[in-house]
Amino acid sequence: MKDKILLFIPAYNCENQIIRVLGQLDEEIMHYITEVIVISNRSTDNTEAVVSSFLNRHPDFPGKLLVNHENYGLGGSHKVAFDYALKNGFDYVVVLHGDDQGSIEDFLPVFRSGYYRKHASVLGARFMRGSKLIGYSLFRTFGNIVYDFLFAAVIGRRVYDLGSGLNMYRVSDLASRYYEKFPDNLMFNYCMVLAIGYYKQDAKFYPVSWREDDQVSNVKMASQALKVLKILYDYCRIPERILADYRDRIVEEYGADEIK
Repeated sequence: MKDKILLFIPAYNCENQIIRVLGQLDEEIMHYITEVIVISNRSTDNTEAVVSSFLNRHPDFPGKLLVNHENYGLGGSHKVAFDYALKNGFDYVVVLHGDDQGSIEDFLPVFRSGYYRKHASVLGARFMRGSKLIGYSLFRTFGNIVYDFLFAAVIGRRVYDLGSGLNMYRVSDLASRYYEKFPDNLMFNYCMVLAIGYYKQDAKFYPVSWREDDQVSNVKMASQALKVLKILYDYCRIPERILADYRDRIVEEYGADEIK
């Protein structure tokens, strides 16, 4: 039986890039994808109009546009998507960021071989042998590698990326919703990596390509670096701290409206 795979594309103010991301979804890719959901995190530009226009031009494309009830942040959008996957009986969920820095084509060998079926998650890695970086500064590369080693030392296994924009998760492993109290911002993925250690998940890193050209970064590096170190320090002292609520504010329910 063919696996039911959801492709989740988080999008925030990427009207110039999102159409290129949707353009990646050719016949070969869509052979493996059951449904595509673009989740707009209350974009203030024309991202939603661009996605709606694409869906109108391709009525047979199995895609939907969802708009979060609030600006939840990237982590919050993940929670909306994971909940959608759980409620609709998907076997796997693939995350591909809507800013066109990553290429889902990198995962074609993962799909073709069924490699993903052997593991709880397959995580795209920008800093692994076989990966390819285009336009990514040496300073940021060095910083990421340092943090990868720090996280590896704490969870006791190699880490090659703390959060690229191309990942795949087995939905049944998300059923406990252990991620609900993780930060709703960009640090959501850091906690997902710590969860690999805490829950002893069978996660595998996989080399991907990554580029920066016309994307606008939402990362505030200095403040984020300190917050990440705080979470890592807490986990190092008391691993159960990963279960603490690291959100800036409590959201009772992460919801989204289906626009198209």
